[in-house]
Amino acid sequence: MKPEVKHFFHNQTWTYTYVVWDPVTKKCVIVDPCLDLNYKAGRICSFAADEVIAYIEKEGLSVDWIFETHAHADHVSAAHHIKEKIGGKVAIGEHVITVQEVFKKFYNLGDDFKSDGSQFDHLFKDGEKFNIGNIEGKILHTPGHTPGCISYIFEGLAFVGDTLFMPDSGTARSDFPGGDASTLYHSIQKIFALPGDTTLYMCHDYKPDKPHPRWVTTVNDEKKKNIYIQEGVTEEMFVAVRNGIDASLEAPVLLLPSIQINIRAGELPPSEDDGGQYLKIPLNKIGVS
Repeated sequence: MKPEVKHFFHNQTWTYTYVVWDPVTKKCVIVDPCLDLNYKAGRICSFAADEVIAYIEKEGLSVDWIFETHAHADHVSAAHHIKEKIGGKVAIGEHVITVQEVFKKFYNLGDDFKSDGSQFDHLFKDGEKFNIGNIEGKILHTPGHTPGCISYIFEGLAFVGDTLFMPDSGTARSDFPGGDASTLYHSIQKIFALPGDTTLYMCHDYKPDKPHPRWVTTVNDEKKKNIYIQEGVTEEMFVAVRNGIDASLEAPVLLLPSIQINIRAGELPPSEDDGGQYLKIPLNKIGVS
């Protein structure tokens, strides 16, 4: 049985959040939820996340899981906010530990921050199965963008995070710490091995000039039309193109604030002695550019 899917588009970051549910049991999962961050004002709001919560309550759904495809560098996760409001177990791939270790050093977070994934309720392994009500899914480890990227696979559909974009946008970048273009190539081949009519749900749409945002494509469409990695593109060809493009890209606008929150499963940093919560901005530090 295929689950039902409702998408939500976060205009600030061109990010898609999904509510995925079993129509029989009304059990659901939320995939990649977003908070609103006004970077200039230093304010975080929950308008986007609260819209998702309102939909779930209106439809009478019950949250089993809150899934992250990876520790995002371009938006702030609403996983913790949603868990506090309506429940659900927050899950991510087990290799988020590698990402945590890198950024614990980068931000000098100290011993109070545990880089063991314990901020999340569950760490998925490659090939692990899970259930949403009566519907079974499985995990596909798809690193390359980050070491911890995973895709959530159901019968006939898949949520692939940043690994692939719409065919006219190509693929994720692979120059983040632990990223690798060759690894990304092989992860995409795993997705291409799914049945050709499998619906792929995107995490972003970076073509705002199009008439409207787009969030679904298929394995066949990607294999035929993806501008960087369609059928016939070799690993060597892809790596050369991907590395060349990545060398010219700037860091995402929200990378420095978002990573600090997202490696904490969406929880804000601990309050300090004045009651305030603070994010660090490293200066002149090598490792993220």
